[in-house]
Amino acid sequence: MAAGGKVLLITGASSGIGAETARSAAAAGWRVALGARSEDKLEALVAEIGAERALAFRCDVTEWVDQQALVAATLERFGALDAVFANAGFGASRGFLEESPEHWRSMVLTNILGVALTVRAALPHFRERGAGHFVITSSVVGRRSAPGSLYSASKFAVTGIGESLRLELADTPMRVTLIEPGAVDTPFFDNGMPGALVAGDVARCVMFALEQPPHMDVNEILLRPVKQPL
Repeated sequence: MAAGGKVLLITGASSGIGAETARSAAAAGWRVALGARSEDKLEALVAEIGAERALAFRCDVTEWVDQQALVAATLERFGALDAVFANAGFGASRGFLEESPEHWRSMVLTNILGVALTVRAALPHFRERGAGHFVITSSVVGRRSAPGSLYSASKFAVTGIGESLRLELADTPMRVTLIEPGAVDTPFFDNGMPGALVAGDVARCVMFALEQPPHMDVNEILLRPVKQPL
């Protein structure tokens, strides 16, 4: 078993918000289990954080066996699991004549089914120990529709998953937090997004929610860059 500290599992951990949250959590004393499809990026992040505090595990969140294996590997390596950050997801160009149907399918499966499978994989362990914290990446456009955006619709579903999960667990000590960023400059945007939030802004919100006392459940954190109207 690795050195002490709470354990956070992160999906979509190879870059952007997931990777920055892993760095922030490790700096705060957490141990981190990092899941994503990009094994080389995960291994580089583990080398940066330190192998004694981080685990890299290839995981396609749309595959149930991968999600089960990620939780099992986390428990085998660290002996515990305190929190899960269901963060894996990606977007699509706006417009219902944009993108390919194949891109849409992959996005919907990742953004919606992937989150649900992450919850399903971790929930039995949380119920067994009587504690745990789910943090889920939704979006501003999971609260307010964006024009021509199937991505927005997928994030409405994610917001619904988070609230449904909170209600299911309302009579337990388990906690659920939805993180709902506005525009974030992440690797999804090839040319950057001037004036947008950066991944570290979102990571600070995740850590704020995780580090509240056990009696306090931060249900939603909505954050936008200044001058973003939507």
